[in-house]
Amino acid sequence: MSEVFDGYERQYCQLSANLSWKCSSAALLDGEQKKQKMSEIKSGLDDADDLIRKMDLDARSLQPSVKGRLLAKLREYKFDLNNLKAEFKQMTSGGSNQSARDELLESGMADTYMVSTDQRGRLLMSTERLNQSSDRIKESRRTMLETEELGVSILQDLHQQRQSLLHANNTLHGVDDNIGKSRKILTAMSRRMSRNKWIIGSIIAVLILAIILILYFKLSH
Repeated sequence: MSEVFDGYERQYCQLSANLSWKCSSAALLDGEQKKQKMSEIKSGLDDADDLIRKMDLDARSLQPSVKGRLLAKLREYKFDLNNLKAEFKQMTSGGSNQSARDELLESGMADTYMVSTDQRGRLLMSTERLNQSSDRIKESRRTMLETEELGVSILQDLHQQRQSLLHANNTLHGVDDNIGKSRKILTAMSRRMSRNKWIIGSIIAVLILAIILILYFKLSH
C-alpha cells in the first residue's frame, strides 16, 4: 500500500464527510448564509477533484498487484464525488429542499441518493479506521525509535567495554614483555653465578693443592 495514496485517501474521506454535512446544513439556510455555504461547498468539491486526480496518478504508478485494488477503491470515491456534485447541482438550480428531492425522484436519482448516503457512511467508517491505523503506525514508530535509542546505548556500552578490553590486553602484553625481560635477566644472572661457582671452586682446589704440596715438602725435610 502506498503511503502517499493513504494520505490522499484520508484527506478525501474527511473532506467528503465535511461536504455531506455542509450540503445538509445549506438546505436549511437562505440568503447570504446559503450563498456563503454554497461557495464553501464549491471550493471543497474542487479540492476533492484535485485529491481524486492525485490518488489516480499515484495508484497508476504502482505495481499491478497493488494498483488494481487501489483503482477499485478510487472508483467508489469517484462515484461518491459525482453524487456530491449532483446534490450540489440540485441545490444551486433553485427551489426548496423538498422540490430538489422530488426532482431527484422524478429523474430516477432516488436510488443514487440513497447509495450516496450509504457510501458516505462507509467513508466515515473508513476514515475512522484510517485514523486508528495512523495512531498504530505512530505508536509503532515511537516504539521503533525507543528500540533504536536502546540499541545505540547498548552499542555505546559495548564499544566502551571493547576499549576497556583492548586497554587491558595491551597492559597484559606490556606485563608479559616485562616478565620476558625479567626472565632473561634472571637466566643471565644464573649463568654468571654458575660460572663464578666453578671459578671459586677451581681457586679453592688450587689453594688446597698448594697447601698439600707445601706441607709435603716441609714434612719431608
